[in-house]
Amino acid sequence: MTESASRAPATTDRGGRPALSATSRTQHRRLREQGSADRADLRAVLGAGFIAHLGLIVDGAPMVLPTSYGFDDEHLYLHGSVASRSLQAEPAAEVCVTVTLVDGLVLARSVFEHAVNYRSAMIYGVPRLVTDQGEKLRGLRCLSEHLAPGQWDYARRPSRKELAATSLVALSLDEASVKIRTGPPGDGDGPDAALNLWAGELPLISVWGEPVPDPALPAGISVAAHVRARVGTPAFD
Repeated sequence: MTESASRAPATTDRGGRPALSATSRTQHRRLREQGSADRADLRAVLGAGFIAHLGLIVDGAPMVLPTSYGFDDEHLYLHGSVASRSLQAEPAAEVCVTVTLVDGLVLARSVFEHAVNYRSAMIYGVPRLVTDQGEKLRGLRCLSEHLAPGQWDYARRPSRKELAATSLVALSLDEASVKIRTGPPGDGDGPDAALNLWAGELPLISVWGEPVPDPALPAGISVAAHVRARVGTPAFD
């Protein structure tokens, strides 16, 4: 019996919720120690990222679209006019969505052992075009608050006409895979340790900069408090 067959997938995560489904597409086969079926880890990756890459078939050819997103406990919400057109043509077509964050380079003593510290999530499923106005507003709020917390209540809400012109797609979070790598190189206890070469991690850190006002902004309008509060803070927590 193979190791993958002998190890039953976890049925619940650390919070007692059902674990992410273990399918042939989400099963961790390589670097299993970096994998997770915990929904809390999935939410952490989604919460830290801003751009998802949506892979789908359009007019018979594969296409990968970068798009903003939001999420709640059950769904990922995506902007996507191209995706909505594809869904109308093939409503049962499956898609794959990925979110990846690079946290730094792992520089080893040999090129073979170099790596990247990262967090990633991959979500599979049949997306659903959101047509209900109430759900569309909730999904757009998730998206807005994920990108810019506080902006939904600060700015004007979408009008009925704007809402009708906006495409929103919902994808279940049930079938997903998470991988995370942290830590130093893996050759510190091998023969290359005697090479007397520097090895370690080179972190990649992005922070929010100073807000740049719209040139058309009248004098006297200050930066909103929820925007000012992000200056100097990490962009990818």
